[in-house]
Amino acid sequence: MNRVVVTSDGPLLVDGPVEVVLPDGSTVVSERPVTAVCVCGNSRRYPICDTSHRRRVRDAQEDR
Repeated sequence: MNRVVVTSDGPLLVDGPVEVVLPDGSTVVSERPVTAVCVCGNSRRYPICDTSHRRRVRDAQEDR
């Protein structure tokens, strides 16, 4: 059974190889043991997370 972990401040973590189907019907396959799937939409590698959510949080904190 595959496992999906919902994190409070980042991507969905999916165990095992995964095929992600996008709204336009195209697919992205990841063979990694754990794949981070972007939920914020800021990733340049969407639908795979590139930690863009982290950079945005740091930038906002630096502005204070």
